[in-house]
Amino acid sequence: MVSVDTVYQRVLALANKEQRGYITPQEFNLYANQAQMEILEQYFYDINQFGNLPGNSTEYSDMVGLIDEKLNILRVISSVQATAGIIDLSTISDIYKLGSLYTGPHEIEEINYNEFKLRSKSPLTDPSNTSASLQNYMYYESNGNINIQPVLTGPVEISYIKIPNKVVWGYVVLNKKALYNAGSSTNFELHHAEENELVYKILGYAGITLKKPDVIQSSGALEIAKVQQEKQG
Repeated sequence: MVSVDTVYQRVLALANKEQRGYITPQEFNLYANQAQMEILEQYFYDINQFGNLPGNSTEYSDMVGLIDEKLNILRVISSVQATAGIIDLSTISDIYKLGSLYTGPHEIEEINYNEFKLRSKSPLTDPSNTSASLQNYMYYESNGNINIQPVLTGPVEISYIKIPNKVVWGYVVLNKKALYNAGSSTNFELHHAEENELVYKILGYAGITLKKPDVIQSSGALEIAKVQQEKQG
């Protein structure tokens, strides 16, 4: 998790330093959610790009591994019911990206619809074949449904990346000033390593362009200020 209050305070401090005025809580909440979703979308873009690179570079696999680790905070494993080989994805309200499916200890292979049709042309590869020698379940997505072949009815374990919770910097007004209220706030559902990137992106949405090293440096300055404030208190 990344603290919504820490990010907002850093954004305000940098905006003030650049003499760019005040970013209201409403503006911050809007920009914060945009930044969170942009970072999430970038993960999958990067995974796709690395997957298209030639060879089996250890460097690329390490990068994919790092992204996968960052996604753990959003990874959900749930049991859903398949009926006549169909799972209605609309029943999973928070799904962002489908992961793996399992029936018992066996993973269900993902194929696309064209591959399904191609395999269906031969009795040896037909996914709907329920022969005892063909117990390798497969699935494809179509019209918001998961279609499993051979037809399966029963519980299926599904892993997926969920949509992150909406970010909120909650506050109460005291003497015409917005003061942070943890009880009505929701933190970023991102890996803690994304704090600097969040600050950078939110400032960009607010029209404040800084170099990333300046944003990173501001983190240390904020920590020093906090320590000094605690000593004075």
